[in-house]
Amino acid sequence: MAKALLINPSYSRTYGSAKARITSPVYPTLGLATIAASARQRGHKIVILDLSFQEYDPDSLRQRILEERPDIVGVTATTPLFNQLRDISCLVKAISEYIFVVGGGAHPSALPYESLRESTMDFVAYGEADETFADLMDGRAPAETPGLYYRRGDEILSTPPRPLVERVDDLPMPAWDLYPIEEYRARHSRIIVRRPPAAMVEFSRGCVFKCDFCGSRNTMGFGYRKKSPARCADEMEHLYRLGYREAILADDIFTSDHNWALAVCEELVRRGNKMAWTCTNGIRVDSANDRLFDTMRRAGCYRVHFGFESGNDTVLKAFGKGGRATVEQGLRAVASARKAGMDTFGMYMVGLSSDTEESMRDTIEFARRAPVDMMRFGVTVPLPGTPMFNDLRRTDKILSYDWDLYNVYNTRQLFNHPHLSWDIVEQYYQKAYREAFLKNPAFILRRFIRGVKTGEFFWDLYYTVRFLLARSENREDITPYAYRDQWPAFEFRTDNMRPTLFQQPRPREGGLAVLSTDNWQRDELALVSLHPLRREPRSSI
Repeated sequence: MAKALLINPSYSRTYGSAKARITSPVYPTLGLATIAASARQRGHKIVILDLSFQEYDPDSLRQRILEERPDIVGVTATTPLFNQLRDISCLVKAISEYIFVVGGGAHPSALPYESLRESTMDFVAYGEADETFADLMDGRAPAETPGLYYRRGDEILSTPPRPLVERVDDLPMPAWDLYPIEEYRARHSRIIVRRPPAAMVEFSRGCVFKCDFCGSRNTMGFGYRKKSPARCADEMEHLYRLGYREAILADDIFTSDHNWALAVCEELVRRGNKMAWTCTNGIRVDSANDRLFDTMRRAGCYRVHFGFESGNDTVLKAFGKGGRATVEQGLRAVASARKAGMDTFGMYMVGLSSDTEESMRDTIEFARRAPVDMMRFGVTVPLPGTPMFNDLRRTDKILSYDWDLYNVYNTRQLFNHPHLSWDIVEQYYQKAYREAFLKNPAFILRRFIRGVKTGEFFWDLYYTVRFLLARSENREDITPYAYRDQWPAFEFRTDNMRPTLFQQPRPREGGLAVLSTDNWQRDELALVSLHPLRREPRSSI
C-alpha cells in the first residue's frame, strides 16, 4: 500500500481584490475527490489538503508533508495556479528526492511536456486521470501506463492518451469525505451557495462544442458521457449523508440531452431529494424550455448559470457556438428560468477573438437588458490547450508566459488582440461593471426585491459593500514563492511547441529505472520512503 498527499492550491492571490472575488469558488474540488476514490478503492492511503481558502505558506506546507510522509504528492492546477504547483514540486524535492510529484488538472493536461520542463515534477497525468493516478500508486511502470508524461534522465517521454471512461456509472463514489467539511460552512460565498456546506458533483462528462477559449477537452476529451439517473440520485443522497446540503453541478452541458436531463430531475423528485443544487457552468440557451426548468426546480435546483459570453450573434457564431445559440434565445431562456422560480446568473466576456468595440458595446447592452439576478464579467484569457492559445502562440502574439497573470480578472496585457488595442479591452472591462451593475436601476431593483423575498437581503447588502470597495481587476502582489530561484527555466517558442492532448506523440521505448530504497534525513526526522514503483508494502517509520 502506498500513501499519497493530494493538494489543491491556494486561490487567495488568484482572485486577489477583484470584484469577482465575492463569487470565489471555494469548495471541495471534484478532480481530487475522483482520483482519490479510484486509488483508495485499490487499497491505498489518501490524504487531501485543500489550500483553496488559505494563503500559500511554504513553511506550513513543508511541515505538513513531513508529518504525512507520503510516497506521492499529487497537485492539481489550473493555469493561474500552475506557478504554485512549480513551487510545491521544488519544495517536495527539497525534502526528499524519493517522494514522487505528480501534476494533473487543466494546465498540466494542456501542456504536459512544458509542465515537466518548467518544474521538478516526476509525472504529469494528463486527461482523465482516475485510473492513471491509481496505476502509479499500484507501482505500474510509467511506460506501461496510458495518459502519462514522465522523466527518464534528461528525457521526457510519453504514453498514448488513456481511453475516456465510457461507463461513468462504474466509477467509485468521489471521496468527498476526505475534505474537512466544517471548514467550508463559513467560507462559501453566499452569492453562489445558499445552503452551506456545498460540494461539486458531476452528472456527466465532456462537451461536444468547440468554443475557441474553452479548454475543457484537455481534461475531459471531446464527447459526452452521462451517468444514469439512478447514479446521479445516489450521489446526491451520499453527499447528504456526509453532511453536505448543496451540490454545485460541474457539468459543461447538463441540459444538452433534454430527455436525459429530465429523467435525472424526475428521479431526484421521485426519491424526495433533500439537496439544494445549482448549475454553475452554464445552461445552453438553445436547449432551455419551460418544462425543463420547472422539473429542475422541483428536483431542488434553485439557480442556473448562463454562459452568454457575448451579446453579439456574429461573435457567438465565430467563437464556436455554431450558430445555435443567439442573443434572443438567451433572453427567452432567462425568462423561462425566472418563470419557474429560479435564480439566474449571467456570465460575460470582453476581448473575445472576434470582438470589436461594437460587439463589446452589444455585450454590455445585453447584460443590462437580460433580467438576471447576478452577473459576472471577465477578460478573455488564451488558456493553454485552447484553439485561441494555439493560434496566438503560433503567430507569436502571446506576450507573457507568467502563469500568475492567466486569470479572467487580470487586465495586464497577455497577448496582442487581432482587432483591438489592449487599452480598449481594459476600458470596456471597466465600463461593463459600471454600466451593468452600478448604472443599471433595473438590476438594482431586481436584486432588492429578490433579497426581500428570499430573506437574503442582509447578504446582498454585505456583498454590495464588498463589491463597491474592491477593484474590478486583480492588482495583488505576487504569491510569495519560496523556491522561485529553483524553478527550471523553459523558453516558449514556436519551434519547440509540442502536440496538444489530441495529437500525442507515439510512446518511446523504456521506462523509469526503479530506484533503490534509501533512508533520508531532514529536520531530525529519519524516514524510509519506498519508491512507489516497487511493488512492496510501505515500510514502517
